[in-house]
Amino acid sequence: MNAIWYEPFSNSSEDKLAAERAQSFYMNWFLDPIILGKYPSEMHDILGPDLIAFSKYDSEKLKNGLDFIGINHYTSYYVKDCIYSTCEQGKGSSKTEGFALTSAQMNGRSIGEPTALAWLYIHPQGMEIIVTYIKERYNNIPMYITENGFGMIEHSSDDVKRVEYLSSYLDSLATAIRKGADVRGYFVWSLLDNFEWNHGYSIRFGLHHVDFATLNRTSRGSAFWYKNFIAQHKAMVGIKLGHTQE
Repeated sequence: MNAIWYEPFSNSSEDKLAAERAQSFYMNWFLDPIILGKYPSEMHDILGPDLIAFSKYDSEKLKNGLDFIGINHYTSYYVKDCIYSTCEQGKGSSKTEGFALTSAQMNGRSIGEPTALAWLYIHPQGMEIIVTYIKERYNNIPMYITENGFGMIEHSSDDVKRVEYLSSYLDSLATAIRKGADVRGYFVWSLLDNFEWNHGYSIRFGLHHVDFATLNRTSRGSAFWYKNFIAQHKAMVGIKLGHTQE
């Protein structure tokens, strides 16, 4: 499940409600029916009769239909209300997206450090917040972080920024775990440079570099860092996963 944390652009009640709508129209409309047997209330409020209602039979059949939730988390976005506030057109601003404008940059403010990908901004605290949100909304169903990673254009094996990204996001995940989130596993995206749906071979996420002409593979600095990280930590309840040793 692709999971973005949506941060209200301001402390206004309108932007806070918009953030809930953004989450409901992006992630919850998949998970709510399968786990809770119904669509999110925010979707009903906006879409009304256009949203198909589940029969009582379907709702009961759907409830608790997951053994675990797989979470793909990379980044976070700001959200601005488009119902009670003046709002430019953009991603999220339409009725079918919840009238909640989403962007990593608003009014000259950035939610985090930009990267080579237009959609990926570094906001590690979003990992803790989204995992905690899912824990509380869905009764702490077991979770796996099925994707988390950092894309680069450079072919270099010196990927310090990737190490910094992974380390900060793992620290954030460890905080959520210490606070009770039932996270059973974590998977870096990805082991090797690969074909990305939107970017082909131009963006590289791999811990290992791949020469696509020869298929030769070379370990990047992040591969050695992650190997050491895993070696230093064991999968035990309460282990402090996020603190690496020099």
